[in-house]
Amino acid sequence: MAVKGLFTRRSTDLATPQAGRRAPRSGDLESTDALGRASEAVAMFFGRPLFLAIMVVFVAVWIIINTLTPWRFDPYTFTFLTLLLSIQASFSSPLILLAQTRQVERDRVQNEQDRIRAERNVADTEYIARELVDVRLGSAELLKEVQRLRKQVGELNDRLTGDDSSDDRTRRDAPR
Repeated sequence: MAVKGLFTRRSTDLATPQAGRRAPRSGDLESTDALGRASEAVAMFFGRPLFLAIMVVFVAVWIIINTLTPWRFDPYTFTFLTLLLSIQASFSSPLILLAQTRQVERDRVQNEQDRIRAERNVADTEYIARELVDVRLGSAELLKEVQRLRKQVGELNDRLTGDDSSDDRTRRDAPR
């Protein structure tokens, strides 16, 4: 009977957590991010001219000490120097790749945000263009209405001034 719980179907209800899963710990994410930041710092240092100058000086001093001085700790084929440079390369390569991967992810997120922003700008521009057309059409209709009202006012004015003049004539012509 104790085995029954292992073979039952899992719930499709996403509101309740499933038992037996470990939630991610905040330290996991922080250590990953710290490693990423450290790898970016190392990759940035390896890409600077200062690092290249240090490496050139280091190799030159190594070769000079092992060829011109009596303290030869590395034979002529420089096996130990080759080993040290290989170790340095084997440690720096994954760190540089990790830094590049993080940069690619940042670029991808930035490109996605730029695409969304561009789509929003296009939609806003289209909306503003439609509103501008509506304003133009509305102003054209308003202009027609104003012209019609001016015409009516002019006709009324003509009637009133014509009626006033006829009223004046009738008053003048009327017997007193």
